[in-house]
Amino acid sequence: MESAPAIFAGAVFSLFGGGLLAWTATRVRQDRPVAEGVRPVASAAFAALVAVLALAAGTWCFTRL
Repeated sequence: MESAPAIFAGAVFSLFGGGLLAWTATRVRQDRPVAEGVRPVASAAFAALVAVLALAAGTWCFTRL
């Protein structure tokens, strides 16, 4: 019963991180801005960093089962 919150949190972090990483890669590949009003390289790097951190948090949650 105590593993249900870890499964839920791991799934949420993994889905968010994967979606953000895919969205960022698509925007960069199409040469479109990732965030309005921010330098393209900085916004892409920050979004990619957040996506990787979310995927790492999801992986960490799944290892706690």
